[in-house]
Amino acid sequence: KKMTVKAVKMPCTTPNVYTKVPDGGWGWTVAFAFFFVEALTYGIIKSFGVFFNDLRESFDETYSRISWIISICVFVQAFTAPLSTILSNRFGHRLVVMAGGVLISTGMVTASFACSVVDMYITIGIISGLGYCLTFLPTVTILSQYFDKRRSLVTAVASTGECFAVFSFAPAITALKEQIGWRYSLLSVGVLQLSIVICGSLLRPIIIKEEEEVKAQPPEEITETKYMLENEQTRTSIESIDSGVEITTSPSNVPGNTKAEPKSEEPKEQVQILIDNKSTPPEPKTKLLDFSVMRDYSFICYALFGLFATLGFFAPSLYIIPLSLSLGISKDHSAYILSAMAIAEVFGRISAGWVLNKEPIRKIYIELMCTVLLSVALFAFPFASEFWGLMTCSVFFGFMLGTVAGTHIPLLAEDDVVGIAKMSSAAGVYVFIQSLAGLAGPPLAGVLVDTTQNYSSAFYSCAAGMVLAAVFLSLVRPCKVGLCRHRQQRAEEGTVVVPLDLPDDFIEMDITKAENSGKVSNGT
Repeated sequence: KKMTVKAVKMPCTTPNVYTKVPDGGWGWTVAFAFFFVEALTYGIIKSFGVFFNDLRESFDETYSRISWIISICVFVQAFTAPLSTILSNRFGHRLVVMAGGVLISTGMVTASFACSVVDMYITIGIISGLGYCLTFLPTVTILSQYFDKRRSLVTAVASTGECFAVFSFAPAITALKEQIGWRYSLLSVGVLQLSIVICGSLLRPIIIKEEEEVKAQPPEEITETKYMLENEQTRTSIESIDSGVEITTSPSNVPGNTKAEPKSEEPKEQVQILIDNKSTPPEPKTKLLDFSVMRDYSFICYALFGLFATLGFFAPSLYIIPLSLSLGISKDHSAYILSAMAIAEVFGRISAGWVLNKEPIRKIYIELMCTVLLSVALFAFPFASEFWGLMTCSVFFGFMLGTVAGTHIPLLAEDDVVGIAKMSSAAGVYVFIQSLAGLAGPPLAGVLVDTTQNYSSAFYSCAAGMVLAAVFLSLVRPCKVGLCRHRQQRAEEGTVVVPLDLPDDFIEMDITKAENSGKVSNGT
């Protein structure tokens, strides 16, 4: 007797198989995990401004050199995005996110013992930056696979994790620094980020298999079906030599009377083997990274939009506290301004997700309008001269930032850009292109501040980048429409109608041969 041992798998480790995109199910758990991943990645990055003055005083450095900590972190996060895509396609999203959580925590804990700003370039900039890349991109990619109609709304709501993190972390870290100092506060943040490993363990892979329709056959077609299957066996045995199944036909398999039932059960077994062999064709190998998206002009314009928009994503949150302090606002009130910005960003993300979830709507145009208003918000900061003026600008900027930051990556899945089929590779390339702005943005703002001794110059540089982003975003839809028309014209010009001389259907040929053989046998 042979003993069969079946491998036992935990429910949360096996892939979810659906016949169509579920728009829910385990996707809600993935959205929950994405909420905390956002809080512990981008939420910490945006809250890092509370450490700026402490680091500058401890290391006796300029704002420009301190800005390089986050700049290198954002650059490494974006520059290694293709690596994140490759590792996710090779080892799965769950394992990659868990490894990223370990790297983030390791870098942040080590940074608390740094003796110079260069040490922080390595620990937070490189180690934690690589961890941020391995956590955020795979999580948002697999979340997009679980949702279709609700994708924009769910992604926007789940991405509010970073806003709640800034709202809660900025005052909490400020108060914690007063009690235990900035080093132990940074150490506590690093230990907290280790919980990303738990979030990564919840990312179950998803498989979409379309359900095949099985039609019932009428009784009078049973005989014809038998011959069709036998001919299919014959054709398969010739064409699929390496299939591993040897199928032959003999005269005993072709009865003279077409209404007679087969005496042997062997043909049924052969038919069953053939169906099983044809029902599971070898799956094509998935590319680890598809750079074909770079030939799409609409994607190139969208990537340039992300490149320049990144200039305005991080610098305001990093310089809002130093700007408020320079205006004579207390530390506590400065932290409240950053928290108010975070709350406004929550409403911006949810509002954008709700609007983009409406159909029919051209989502790319909504994104363009929000980008233009975000540019206006950045230009408004230098005109604030007291607490309530700065609070108003921060709330307006936070709301508009939420509408853009929460939707610019999920919009890659829309047909106006690349579509859901190329979402994974496109996201990797897109974030990779963003890395240049992530590297240059904060230091550029820091150089302008050190040169002009005025924080307004940092916000002007961000606003200029956002205006260029709006220009390239406005070109995405025209490029997509023009490319489709060009391909359609080429297809019409190259179409040549050629009459095909097709042979008679093999089923009819075999039935005719069977009838003729039956007549010959009866005649003899």
